[in-house]
Amino acid sequence: MSAGDGSKVLPPAAREGEGAVNTAKKKQENASTGASAATIRALSARMFAFYFRAPVKAFFRARVDYMGYARAINPRIQAGEPWSYRQLSPFILAHAIRTHGWSFIPNQVLPPLLANTAVGAVLYTTYLNTLGLMHEPSSRATKRVYPPPPLETAFKAGFVAGTVQSLLAAPLDALQVRFQAKEMMEGRWGNMWQYAHAKTKEIGARGVFAGWTLSFVRDSIGFGAFFAAFEFVKGQCFYSFVSNVYGFYDKLSLFQKTKILGQEATPGRPEIKPHYMLEPTFILMAGAAASIAQSVVQHPITRIQDVHYGRLEWIDSHRPPQAQPPSATEPKPAATAPPKRNAFSMYASAYRKTFKECAALARRSGGLRAWLYKDFLVGTLRQVPSTSAGLIAFEVIRRKYAMDEEVVRIHKDGYDILLV
Repeated sequence: MSAGDGSKVLPPAAREGEGAVNTAKKKQENASTGASAATIRALSARMFAFYFRAPVKAFFRARVDYMGYARAINPRIQAGEPWSYRQLSPFILAHAIRTHGWSFIPNQVLPPLLANTAVGAVLYTTYLNTLGLMHEPSSRATKRVYPPPPLETAFKAGFVAGTVQSLLAAPLDALQVRFQAKEMMEGRWGNMWQYAHAKTKEIGARGVFAGWTLSFVRDSIGFGAFFAAFEFVKGQCFYSFVSNVYGFYDKLSLFQKTKILGQEATPGRPEIKPHYMLEPTFILMAGAAASIAQSVVQHPITRIQDVHYGRLEWIDSHRPPQAQPPSATEPKPAATAPPKRNAFSMYASAYRKTFKECAALARRSGGLRAWLYKDFLVGTLRQVPSTSAGLIAFEVIRRKYAMDEEVVRIHKDGYDILLV
């Protein structure tokens, strides 16, 4: 038996049991995959929070901090005590429940959790459907996509998904930026539901989408890089590795060679399977690569966005109050220019002032790159574990709804590499 040619170009694959899949069924399966994976991602991130002192960022930066108010009312944190196990999320939440009762969870914790999960579900579902439209093999309800989507196709699908997410998350960004625990502690808002409703009504659509341009750039390009890196390592790198390592007969292990020789008497082509831990390892590496690629894009933009949101807060606090309508006995005031134009001009000029402020901060920090990527390594390392765990959950759920009879065969000289 001769060895394979060892070419890096993946050979064509033959699929078993391939057939047409109903369009409505595919959409339903993709939607279920996105929602289920988002829920599992949120739960896995909460488990990893036990190992970190700050909330873990999983697939995306949490739009609303679900433990923000609980930390604000915790005496240990407010006193600035050295870190201890009592500052972990479960103990902080337990103190909040003892202080405010079990209603604290549905009133203060559940709203941001639901908001973050909804954003994640929209992101995954949009990505799966968009990728299926751009890459036909990805639209099939199969365990494994072969051939894998090209790098640029995954980037485009991630770009679209990030754009849709940025639109949905704009109100959450506006609420998170304007949230002040002091107002909640003073009783101005009874719970997060009331705060979200009243604050959204107060700032209006203009306030909700102020600063959305930066969110659009951050999310669209960031998630484009995220999914492109994930699909490239998980798909193209994995298949290339398997094809080259297991595609040379002389390089196979003695067990694999014996298995091939033992199948020569049976009809059909001999088959070998790669080590079962090989693909999970590539998924872990894909999660790490995706997290790093996303951080390279999003970390500097987030730094600029934090400065810009601070300016928007200042604009909101210095806006003149809306004039009350005059009573019947008071003379009608003279007509004045509507304040909306002034407010719009302030929002529009906020970008220019933000970039000037960022340039000044960069000069004091030793350069623009040093300021933009400050704390980049720490933030990225904190994000990698939960991102990899979340992506594994994403793959498990996606494959649960796949067609079990689908397999991938990579043809080599005299035998097949079987991926099931």
